[in-house]
Amino acid sequence: MADPTPNKKTKSPVCVTGANGFIGTWLVKTLLDHGYTTIHASIFPGSDPTHLFSLPGASDAGVRLVVHEADLLDGDAIHKAIEGCSGGGVFHVASPCTLEDPVDPQRELLEPAVKGTLNVLAAAKKFDVRRVVLTSSISAIVPNPCWDNNKPFDESSWTDLDYCKSRQKWYPVSKTLAEKAAWEFAEKNGLDVVAINPATCLGPLLQPSLNASCAVLQQLLQGSKDTQEYHWLGAVHVKDVAKAQLLLFENAAASGRHLCANGIYQFGDFAEKVSKLFPEFPVHRSVFCIHSNV
Repeated sequence: MADPTPNKKTKSPVCVTGANGFIGTWLVKTLLDHGYTTIHASIFPGSDPTHLFSLPGASDAGVRLVVHEADLLDGDAIHKAIEGCSGGGVFHVASPCTLEDPVDPQRELLEPAVKGTLNVLAAAKKFDVRRVVLTSSISAIVPNPCWDNNKPFDESSWTDLDYCKSRQKWYPVSKTLAEKAAWEFAEKNGLDVVAINPATCLGPLLQPSLNASCAVLQQLLQGSKDTQEYHWLGAVHVKDVAKAQLLLFENAAASGRHLCANGIYQFGDFAEKVSKLFPEFPVHRSVFCIHSNV
């Protein structure tokens, strides 16, 4: 798929859920860069969207960047955010994510991820949205220890839910259940859905707060000895994810799932590279050697 060319031609209105988050902000920036002038920015109630209006082009004449406060579990609020995007698109980015173990996984992660996704898709169907770009995750593809060792992990792969539940790895469970629910809804309702499954997103922060994926890098720079459970890190630049989301929306031939990663690295190799790039930080040397024990 060719990279969309920035232009000022009138583009169809779009809605971005989680618009003031890490990926969401980069996506809004990318949409503005490529001539989208009507963007509905759906944000969690009470969160701060002010940085969105400082993005290049956000204050240009003719640009309508409209903020909607909408909890994913509030179907009416989601409907209001997506109303007016008929013939356009929805980029569903919002999904709960935390580095801390949830006290109540069902309430904190699973219900918002699954029911929230279904609320977004129902609104997209009601208002005749042309396409929904679902931001899933590599966590809906791996881990799966029972996968055929002779077959590479790709878009046909799915995370093993029983394995994750037994180890209380609730984020992969939430992303897997949400994506599967989305595909079931799309098939039953004839809705055009395409999914992107990015690896751990890293890159410059455009939002004022630290997000969960970049917190992994921060903890490493602060001397954490955590080697990550699976001893590897799939990584991708957030700018590439935002461009890929737009490509998936604009290319009529796009369909299905799309794994988005710059590479898969041994976590020890990643840590060593970070240490060399930033020698002034106390990256713990013991993290470098974990690949020798795998």
